[in-house]
This record gives sequence, structure tokens and C-alpha cells, in this order.
Amino acid sequence: MNDELLLRYSRQILLPEIDVSGQERLQSAHVLIIGMGGLGAPVTLYLAAAGVGHLTLVDFDSVDLTNLQRQVIHTTASIGQLKVESARQAALALNPHIKVQVIQEKLAYPQLLEAVSSNDVVVDCSDNFPTRFAINRACKTAGKPLVSGAVIRFEGQISTYDFRTPDTACYHCLYGEDGENEDTCSTTGILAPVAGIIGSMQATETLKLLLDLPTLSGRLLLLDARLMQWQEMRLRKDPACPVCGQQA
Repeated sequence: MNDELLLRYSRQILLPEIDVSGQERLQSAHVLIIGMGGLGAPVTLYLAAAGVGHLTLVDFDSVDLTNLQRQVIHTTASIGQLKVESARQAALALNPHIKVQVIQEKLAYPQLLEAVSSNDVVVDCSDNFPTRFAINRACKTAGKPLVSGAVIRFEGQISTYDFRTPDTACYHCLYGEDGENEDTCSTTGILAPVAGIIGSMQATETLKLLLDLPTLSGRLLLLDARLMQWQEMRLRKDPACPVCGQQA
């Protein structure tokens, strides 16, 4: 690590839990971020700023005017551009010392599993249940840790599923695939900073996974930003879960 990088990351290196050795671990890490919207924006920016050496960004959508209220990695000049390309440019503008790869298509499961398998941590910033279930299954199959977040209205939630540990509950243990109808930000709205809160926490969990620090594994945090209250739930493995249960 040269003098420029030591200076760039100096405030992070000062932390005894990180130091130079931890920063070097971050530089050699590979992280897959799926979704370049309200959650993917802060995740990508903070991981780039923190010096995670290899980021792979996945999204098939283009930037729309309605995105700019919360998807802070994009700008007005980005409207009409592919989100992954807009995000790649922003991440490299912030930190030109990292590598950013983009996948500008919706991945079928075999391609998703391949992408998951080639990364150290997967961050789910998607906005729909089918994608979240597919990511969860791929991470469980590949034994890769998953940081999952979701936001809507004034509400947010986050958990980490560390599939390096066999007894870890999975996303499917929490939500059955026959769950309730899904609301979206486009139909019910969202307070912009709520995405920033949860996305920043996802970035924090990702860095802690890469540094072998304690994470939210086994716990789910629920945010009510209207009242600014947090709730915590313990997650337990469902023996009947078709993804991670005994019958899986």
C-alpha cells in the first residue's frame, strides 16, 4: 500500500479493528451488489470510498427522473443512462483505485449462482421478492454471506445471513414464497433518507463480514422512521424450509 492510499484510508486504518492489514483485506475483496436503486446507491458509494477493491454491480434498468429523489448515486445528467454505468462512473470518480465491473441484465438463476460464487459477499439491494428469494438460494448454495435490506414508506429492515455457518437461518425462513402481496415504492412511496439509513447499514455489515467482525447474523432489525424506533427480532432456522431446512 503506497503513501497515497495510506492517506486516503487513514481514518479507517486508525481503527484497531482494521489497521493496515484489514485495509489490505478490503482491497483484495470482491463484493457483488444487486440493484442500483435507493439501497444500492449508498452501498456502492460507501464500499467504494472504504476501499473495497473489486465491486460488481448488477441492474438492468435505466435512470428515470423519479429515481433521483432517493437514488443518490445518480444525477440529473444520468437520466436515460443504464443505472450500472451511472453507478460505475460515480464509484470510480470517488475512488479511482478500485475496480468496478457491471452486469447490465437480469440474471437467470445459473448466471446468478455463478456471479454469487465468484464473490466474497453479496449485498441484496433489489426491490422484489422473487429476486430476493433467488439471491438467498444462490448464496445458500454457494455458502456466501448475504446482506439483505428493504425499504418502503417510512419503514426499513436489514439482516445478514452468514451462510458460512451451517445453522444460519435464511431469508426464506423469514418469508414464505406464498407471502402477502408486495407493495413497491412506486405505488406507496418512500421517504428518501430511509433508503440511505438502511443502505449505509448494509455497507457497514459488508465491511464487517470482510473484516471478520460481529454482524447481524441471526438478527433482523426493523426501522419505523416516522417514530424513529427500532425493533429487533431473533431469526431461527425453519426445519421445514425448502432452502436451508433438513428437507432441503
